[in-house]
Amino acid sequence: MNNKLIHLLERALNSRVKKLTKTDEYMFFSPFIGHYKPKLQINISSQKWHCWVSNSGGHSLYSLFKKINADSRYFSELKDLVFVSIKKGEVESKVIVSLPIEYKPLWKSSKSLFYKQALNFLKKRGITKIDLQKYKLGFCDDGIYGNRVIIPSYDENGILNYFVGRSFMGGGMKYKNPNVSRDIVPFDWFIAWSYPIVLCEGVFDAISIRTNAIPMLSKKPSNSLLRKIFEKQVKTIYIALDNDAKKDAYYLSEFFKDFGIDSKVVNLPKNKDPNNLGFENMNELIGKTISSSFSDMIQAKLYG
Repeated sequence: MNNKLIHLLERALNSRVKKLTKTDEYMFFSPFIGHYKPKLQINISSQKWHCWVSNSGGHSLYSLFKKINADSRYFSELKDLVFVSIKKGEVESKVIVSLPIEYKPLWKSSKSLFYKQALNFLKKRGITKIDLQKYKLGFCDDGIYGNRVIIPSYDENGILNYFVGRSFMGGGMKYKNPNVSRDIVPFDWFIAWSYPIVLCEGVFDAISIRTNAIPMLSKKPSNSLLRKIFEKQVKTIYIALDNDAKKDAYYLSEFFKDFGIDSKVVNLPKNKDPNNLGFENMNELIGKTISSSFSDMIQAKLYG
């Protein structure tokens, strides 16, 4: 893919390429200002680009092509090349995930001594009886996932693709998850892709937000999630990350805006996350959130 992408850049920029010693870094003559040396630096892996003379820059090759008003045929080639890794990916051995054999559903009464403890733990986190059944929440009272609530994730066909095990007892590791790939679309079964989506970090955050919320299980989306967003042509994305992830939130917002997606960073109160705030407060915050502005982009730079 690298050679094809470099050749495309040479044609679109009408410039010969110069390879730098740093991996995946290349220099081109800048289309923004006349200079006798190549001043446009591009990382073909991260897609970041920067002109060292005009100070123009961006986080995607799409934004670069848009900036130079590239021919439509170059946009078409770029889409096929840049997202080839997202569309095809590396061939992984598929590991079928299944719920622990000790798993017990929490929406059904149990004689287990830990049943009420698990329920109380979830109740304190704002999880309702409806949530228990909707998300098929369960618990394990022994085994590898003993003393943990189990939060399953299902793909678009209703097939289990992952689960999170969260301890409801004090001490030890909070989370214990299956040893399978996280390159999935969490909670895909519940998402209506033709409507705005909300990206958050954890499963309890998504359950608290309720409507079209996707837990990334990280501060960044997986390749599978990115692919789904582009395939479904999502038009609006709300980014609701914890305050310690401001840098990631603004970076994501700028990334999506480069691809013409209306992205909005939801600013949470200090030391609060979506699960702490609950459905009503989050719904109000999301309703008040406007599209990311130029000042948000400045803040993105300030945060990193």
